[in-house]
Amino acid sequence: MWREFWAVYGKRAAGAAVGLFFGILYLIVGFWDMLFVGLLVAIGYWIGVQKELNNGSIFPWQRLWYSLLERFRPFK
Repeated sequence: MWREFWAVYGKRAAGAAVGLFFGILYLIVGFWDMLFVGLLVAIGYWIGVQKELNNGSIFPWQRLWYSLLERFRPFK
């Protein structure tokens, strides 16, 4: 059962676990803010889903770079 779970949802669960870890660390060090913990878990889950779907990089660095070059090109 656990092998099937890890085969199907492994990266999602790992991403959520990392988010939960950082959320608990934030609560221990900082003040009690459950909304921030939920946000960290959701971000970890989203990163895990993106890695599981193999969409490449989470941020489209190349597309951002080319759009910045087009926008701020000194000699048009």
